[in-house]
Amino acid sequence: MSHPLIIDGPERGVLRLTLNRPEARNALTTTLLRAIAEALAAAATDDKVGAVVLTGDQRAFAAGADIKEMAERDLVGMLNDPRQRHWQAIADFPKPIIAAVNGYALGGGCELAMHADIIIAADTARFGQPEIRLGIMPGAGGTQRLVRAVGKSLASQMVLTGEAIDAGRALAAGLVSEITPPELTLERATAIAETVAAQAPLAVRLAKEALAKAGDTDLATGLRFERHAFTVLAGTQDRDEGIAAFHDKRAARFLGR
Repeated sequence: MSHPLIIDGPERGVLRLTLNRPEARNALTTTLLRAIAEALAAAATDDKVGAVVLTGDQRAFAAGADIKEMAERDLVGMLNDPRQRHWQAIADFPKPIIAAVNGYALGGGCELAMHADIIIAADTARFGQPEIRLGIMPGAGGTQRLVRAVGKSLASQMVLTGEAIDAGRALAAGLVSEITPPELTLERATAIAETVAAQAPLAVRLAKEALAKAGDTDLATGLRFERHAFTVLAGTQDRDEGIAAFHDKRAARFLGR
């Protein structure tokens, strides 16, 4: 049996994680979620990894949770569900994640894409939270992250009807940052990841934290965190190198210090 997650790299600072359950449209089993969480845990402490690209295949990024596995869990099983630990590990990953989405990103697949910092979507991509049609609701951040991404009205329509949106509407709503032809989605996501990975690691890490604060806290708290992080970076070698490289009109050589 093939492994449900293919790990490539890092190359040019980018680690690529490819969901590999094509027979199930990359449905997210506990095993697959654990593999993603473990790969990210290793990448978090690997200085060779500056960013991660997360992708599926041309047919689907991930078409949701594994329904058969879900049906086997009753109330107690859900309360003790190990998947929550894996979701939290993905959410806590300190380096940028760029999702390259072709085809379906539904249910848990949409939630997984929303754990990324940047989503690049093919013009064939479709995003949705269809759980309501199974008599349930999103359970891995779908209601919370979707509201923050597209606003209450569209999020409510998607969650309460189970209807998906296409890539064009996802772009207009702010869920994704770019649309590409399907054959270029991974290439574009990788190019963005390489650009991110070439920046000063400490600045990238603190910038990601500051951006997250915008959705988690009030404006005043977010501004205080931003200013604190900005001040901390003034004491780094990479900040001095960045300024020197600007004056010298050369590429900066960041060391993560």
